[in-house]
Amino acid sequence: MKKLFFGFLNRLNKAVLPSYSQLDPARLTKLQQAIVAFRYYVLIQSKD
Repeated sequence: MKKLFFGFLNRLNKAVLPSYSQLDPARLTKLQQAIVAFRYYVLIQSKD
């Protein structure tokens, strides 16, 4: 159930949230860093 939920949330993130993978992490704003961290957390949880 957890994997299914995070898999759905991961697909939703890809469709809705912007991707900052091409930018320098040191130059991201705090909000952008939080989005990157949230996307990473959801990705890791969906893979477990």
